[in-house]
Amino acid sequence: MRKPRIDGQETRRHLLEAASEVFGAKGFRDATIAEICRLAKANTAAANYYFGSKEALYVESWRFAFQESSRAYPPEGDVAPDASVEERLRGVILSIMRRIIDPHSHDLDIVYKEMATPTGLLSDVIQQTVGPFSEVFTTLIRELLGPEATEQEVWLCLMSIHAQCFGPLMHKRRHKAGSAEALPPALDSITEDVQLLSDHVTRFSLAGLHAVHNHLQQEKSSDSG
Repeated sequence: MRKPRIDGQETRRHLLEAASEVFGAKGFRDATIAEICRLAKANTAAANYYFGSKEALYVESWRFAFQESSRAYPPEGDVAPDASVEERLRGVILSIMRRIIDPHSHDLDIVYKEMATPTGLLSDVIQQTVGPFSEVFTTLIRELLGPEATEQEVWLCLMSIHAQCFGPLMHKRRHKAGSAEALPPALDSITEDVQLLSDHVTRFSLAGLHAVHNHLQQEKSSDSG
């Protein structure tokens, strides 16, 4: 009995899945179309037909990987839209951490390789796709800091929270991939419990945000006095 024919959209998806995995493991320069096609069980003609070039496949594979991760881990997490701002912040932080520890979130691996050996090919697509995700985070921070916070203060706080989320977990992810040293035992055990880590980062971040908010209020009182 003849096997059912795989339609074009399925072939394209298989190529994107394979490309995101290969580019995430090897980076743009060391990845090859031949290897991607072997993993996707497709021929190079199909890759050329759907994407036209390795550069285009690289960009589209990152877009695909980011969209897949976003579907699995929405920016707002599992928290209801009408929850308190503190709970919504907790949801965002937990969502980010779950995304980082998922070995199938290849968008993070691709970005890491891109940072190590930049091509400049992903600049536009990252700006287009990450923007809405970042806006969710910055909106929460603005709400917690209050209207007196400047854009710079909001982004400094965002940077601090991002560092807590990505620091140990991305290091552990790179260690599993063989590109980083192991974490100290105490920290390594903590990264196994993402709920514990996300709760800590949320508490720590809220304390910092409240401190910045109070500082801004004091500055406002001093200026008005």
